[in-house]
Amino acid sequence: MNSREKLLVNPEVSKQETEEDVVLNISLRPARLSEFIGQQEVINNLKISITAARQRKEPLEHVLLSGPPGLGKTSLAHIIAHEMNTKITATSGPAIERAGDLIGILTNLEKGDILFIDEIHRLSKVVEEFLYPAMENFQIDFVIDKGPYAKTIKFNLKPFTLVGATTRSGLLTAPLRGRFGIFYHLDFYSVEELSKIIRHSAKKLDIKIDDLAAQEIARRSRGTPRIANRLLRRARDYAQVKGKGEIDINIALSALDNLGVDKAGLDDIDRKVLKVILETYDGGPVGIESLAATLNEEVDTIIDIVEPFLLKSGFLKRTSRGRIATKLAYAHFGIKCNKEKQGQLFEK
Repeated sequence: MNSREKLLVNPEVSKQETEEDVVLNISLRPARLSEFIGQQEVINNLKISITAARQRKEPLEHVLLSGPPGLGKTSLAHIIAHEMNTKITATSGPAIERAGDLIGILTNLEKGDILFIDEIHRLSKVVEEFLYPAMENFQIDFVIDKGPYAKTIKFNLKPFTLVGATTRSGLLTAPLRGRFGIFYHLDFYSVEELSKIIRHSAKKLDIKIDDLAAQEIARRSRGTPRIANRLLRRARDYAQVKGKGEIDINIALSALDNLGVDKAGLDDIDRKVLKVILETYDGGPVGIESLAATLNEEVDTIIDIVEPFLLKSGFLKRTSRGRIATKLAYAHFGIKCNKEKQGQLFEK
């Protein structure tokens, strides 16, 4: 499993991922813009930018992709390389520990090549500052020695395209963000889009699935293609062992229930977060540090993986005082909300 999948996959999901799953997940990725389902506005704008760059015979401008994990940022980076007919070099922010590491990568890029940096918000300040002249002028100034013996060595780079991906664009510094010519935010997918993705993936996996089953899996996929494909593979296993090798609505329902994914698409960790807020902190507000400590989870895991879907679905609210469970969360767990708390929720 690569660093991206180790860091960004939901912990409750990754425990069930095998090496075969990871390989299959990569094989299910679209190879061209025409095969990409969803994010239509992003795709249309990207087509124009790529076509224009190819007509001018220039590298594409630097691209920044943001959004929750599993929405297709890595897939788009590889698609851009494919559409531009260039090579892609992939790494991640935490993997580039020293400026020398970055220089080694940049000096090996050919004209028009794509450098993909996942989790770009986690670059160290020193490494990030080396990127500035590389992105603007395709040069790097490297200082050797110190004091009166200090010398500056200038590295001339071949024009390249940096594609950065981040789950937390707010953590990017203004100087870095300002050097990207193209910026796109990827949002959660609709049930209809996920249904299409599931049916397309089922064909690649050579498994039959009916429309009702595809829609049910899509509804419980948290608006995320990566999770939709994972649930499809688990449903395929269930159909092979418990059924006749085909995924119908009954097989899909049984498989999803056994995986602990409820009708709202919430998995174990989602329910733990909401129940702690509802039961331990009386619905909130609760600070993220306190919440993470109570759950014995990393703060980044809650912010990057759990919260986006809960916020989008209306189960959770962020306030200046902390996280608050909404009326929808109370109703989902069948917990009564006292009058004082009801008044606070209506006010918000």
